[in-house]
Amino acid sequence: MTANAISARIPEYVDEHRLELTGAERAALRTMAEELAATASGLVDEPGWLARARELSCRLPARLLDAVRAYRHDPGAQGTLIVAGLPIDEDALPDTPGVPESVERHATIPAATATLIGLQLGEIVAYREEKSGALVQNVVPVRGLESSQSNAGSVELEFHVENAFHPCRPDFVGLTCLRQAQGRPAGTLVSSIRHALPLIDDADREVLHQPRFVTAPPPSFHSGEPTAAHPVLDGSPEDPNICVDFNATVALDDEAKQALERLRQTLIDTSVSVELRSGEMVFVDNRIVLHGRADFTPRYDGRDRWLQRIFVHLDGRRSRVHRTRNGAVMA
Repeated sequence: MTANAISARIPEYVDEHRLELTGAERAALRTMAEELAATASGLVDEPGWLARARELSCRLPARLLDAVRAYRHDPGAQGTLIVAGLPIDEDALPDTPGVPESVERHATIPAATATLIGLQLGEIVAYREEKSGALVQNVVPVRGLESSQSNAGSVELEFHVENAFHPCRPDFVGLTCLRQAQGRPAGTLVSSIRHALPLIDDADREVLHQPRFVTAPPPSFHSGEPTAAHPVLDGSPEDPNICVDFNATVALDDEAKQALERLRQTLIDTSVSVELRSGEMVFVDNRIVLHGRADFTPRYDGRDRWLQRIFVHLDGRRSRVHRTRNGAVMA
């Protein structure tokens, strides 16, 4: 395919989304996060705390509200929103957690900040079988799990849609950087089907739109069954959604396997590295973007890479059947 032909097939999307908070905006956000952290029980997963967070989120700085709303409307070609200048003081952080299943139950400033922003994008949700249903989860290296294809590993993490096997996978994944990896940065790798689609030939597109693939749960889930046969691409042929985990998705026939392998390589070729610094947060549109991780070497000295993760749904009704008493956690 010629360069002109490729260009002609690329749809028009908004510019990439990035916002650097001013000093005044950062101070205002910190005040809100402090107020939220001090609310009632101070427990992130407590319904009353989450309700107060939803109320306070409406008072976020105007430019931040505008950025979140614009991203929600159209996530752009890359499918990410980066917010920099968050009120996170790396020097005041405790040691990076180093235990399996690490979560953030108590309302720290970073956890409150991520929750406030996420609740203007949609509703924050979690999964009972993953990290015991905690709404704010720590993404940290764990000794002995270095080779794990999970958030506890430190080897290169395969590109994947978060919880691709689940019927109510997140619409967005939010990652807040509390502490960078030591030495060489461990970038969050992202690859958008909007970038890759013009490079995929028509025959492979047709195969990828057919239910010829099965996806198993990721290592972080304690239970769950593989999906029924499903397509990797679905929706608009010109702007499809993508659902694949290259560590867990298997093609059901040779033709589909070859198409899947070519798709993987195209997504690698069009990927970019988002190297978050402390006080930066990235949202990834989980409907059109795959993410992964560059490898790094943990030192297990309390200063290792530390991200916090939230999941966001746009439509709470879609997952209501999975959520007891209309809560935030899906069974």
